[in-house]
Amino acid sequence: MFVSSVKSLSYDRTLELKNRESFRTYIRQRKKYLVAKRSFDLVLSLAVIVLLLSWLLPLIAILIKISSKGSVFFVQKRVGFLGRSFNCYKFRTMVMNKEADIKQAVQNDPRITRMGKFLRNSNLDELPQFFNVLMGDMTIVGPRPHMHSDCRNFSEIVDNYKFRNIVKPGITGLAQVKGFRGPAKTYESIFKRYQWDAFYVRNANFWMDLRIVRKTAGQTFSFIYKLLVPGSVVENPKRIGQKAYRRLLLDMRQRMNSII
Repeated sequence: MFVSSVKSLSYDRTLELKNRESFRTYIRQRKKYLVAKRSFDLVLSLAVIVLLLSWLLPLIAILIKISSKGSVFFVQKRVGFLGRSFNCYKFRTMVMNKEADIKQAVQNDPRITRMGKFLRNSNLDELPQFFNVLMGDMTIVGPRPHMHSDCRNFSEIVDNYKFRNIVKPGITGLAQVKGFRGPAKTYESIFKRYQWDAFYVRNANFWMDLRIVRKTAGQTFSFIYKLLVPGSVVENPKRIGQKAYRRLLLDMRQRMNSII
């Protein structure tokens, strides 16, 4: 069912050569880290598939089928490593519609089912992407993969946006744990996410990956706990993202002052 499909995404030749050179430099500087990262991806993805998805996947599949007609999985072409296209797997969270590949989901989107809303808010809709990790199309931690239309649009807004493509896309990323999830509709939201993605690409290390995985798991469990215990209080992810962005700007200002 889960078949890897890799197809080159056509774009400017100069940008392609620039990205390849950046990639070679990245590999030379981080060879040991990338070996450890791939080993971690294989071990954790196998553990999740065998220990969690083996029983949770059938349960979610039944609930999806009950909530609406259609397939259990949503398969979409996404932009991946070095701009290549791959089949990205998710649990289906919307009713079947023709705009799924070109139109982002928005807040209170009528296409999202009741079960789909729960899956999206809890991040459980991303669980099938552990198969993508196992096949090598994705990694556990990295910039989130975009639809082709979004990647083209964002690249026209933000200079060197495709710099984030020199690493594999991830199930979760630094931007996501900082509160930037869901649709990016404004320049500010697009640019802030790119800043976090670019920061990750330049500074990624194994311990950062572990912290991102831990925070993602914490956010998922916090949402589920809040759902089970209505009186509990969990801080708004958007507010978390705004605080983190202010800390990033302060850190950048301090670094610039130290250089000057």
